[in-house]
Amino acid sequence: MKKDCTYILKSEKDGKFYVGQTGNLVERVRTHNRGSVNSTKNRRPVKLVYFETFDSRIQAVKREAYIKSLKNTSWFLESAANMAPSSNG
Repeated sequence: MKKDCTYILKSEKDGKFYVGQTGNLVERVRTHNRGSVNSTKNRRPVKLVYFETFDSRIQAVKREAYIKSLKNTSWFLESAANMAPSSNG
């Protein structure tokens, strides 16, 4: 998927979440699962549990920052993991 996205991954190894943004979601998830991302390489495999699409990278970056500001609020990440992927744009 080549569209600006904010995404949440969940480690199948330890259950921890990772929040990021990208312009190519499919390739970015592959990159995480290949071990090419330092933040997730020791927590593979990871599973895409939520994403939102945006019309611009700026919107995706802002959403990523907002979600990361809530990172200590585990209810948000758990709720997002249980929701169907969506599109905002």
